[in-house]
Amino acid sequence: MPHNMTVAHSKKLARKKPERIEMKRLEGKVAIITGGGGGIGSAVARRFVSEGCKVAIADLFEDSAKRAAEPLGESAIAIQFDAQDADSVKAMVERTVSHFGRLDILHNNAAMTDPKRQPLDSTAVDIPLDVWKDTIEVNLGGYMLGCRYAIPHMIAGGGGSIINTASNSGTAGDLARIAYGTSKGGVIALTKYVATQHGRQNIRCNSISPGVVLTEALDKTVPGLKEIIKRHILTPEFGVPDDIAALVAFLASDESRYITGENISISGGGLIHQPHYADLMEFMAQA
Repeated sequence: MPHNMTVAHSKKLARKKPERIEMKRLEGKVAIITGGGGGIGSAVARRFVSEGCKVAIADLFEDSAKRAAEPLGESAIAIQFDAQDADSVKAMVERTVSHFGRLDILHNNAAMTDPKRQPLDSTAVDIPLDVWKDTIEVNLGGYMLGCRYAIPHMIAGGGGSIINTASNSGTAGDLARIAYGTSKGGVIALTKYVATQHGRQNIRCNSISPGVVLTEALDKTVPGLKEIIKRHILTPEFGVPDDIAALVAFLASDESRYITGENISISGGGLIHQPHYADLMEFMAQA
């Protein structure tokens, strides 16, 4: 923040929201969104449909998928699936193609989010091995399976775009969540391999790395985290699911046709500065 910008002024800027420009960049396309019943997944589904896309909202919890799909009418279907089960992932893809006739976009967004198991994702010494195994299988293996079964249909339709949800946790170490961070680092590598191996078949693959995003689940799963993290972001406020959806829609569209194999951080600049940023800001304010 420039030294002559007051805190009050910065808060006023934070409340201003840009006007939404209605676009139809995804007209005629069909997408699968895994983890589609959650806050980010449902926001992506709404954004896709608003841009002319048909969507399959896939989630481990069928009720969540249905709640996200019902307001979207005939443009959306709900599918229950298990990211750890190869047959289930294949069936998800096949049902989507059977219902809508094609597949153009895959947004791999499912993740291990069980609030009872997340605290057990700790260190290499302490993590229960079943928590490690299940986290890797869902967060990384499920994405590979999605690519495995979606890519042939995309090739048959002339090409497609895959957007994988990684995380800033996949690019820097932390005090806990070793399985989660490792899985997300794997997602970034998977993204580059898929982009390299299938680029000449007109398949693009990119990953996004959200930082803290304000969702209903945030306070329930990690109380107090956002207050700690806010000291380190550069934007006046945290992002919301609609911010993530806007980036995913861009990467799904032909506007991003020359972007592939990239990992894009969407975290308010949380990882681009020196680690002493927040402490230095406080020091300068006191001085």
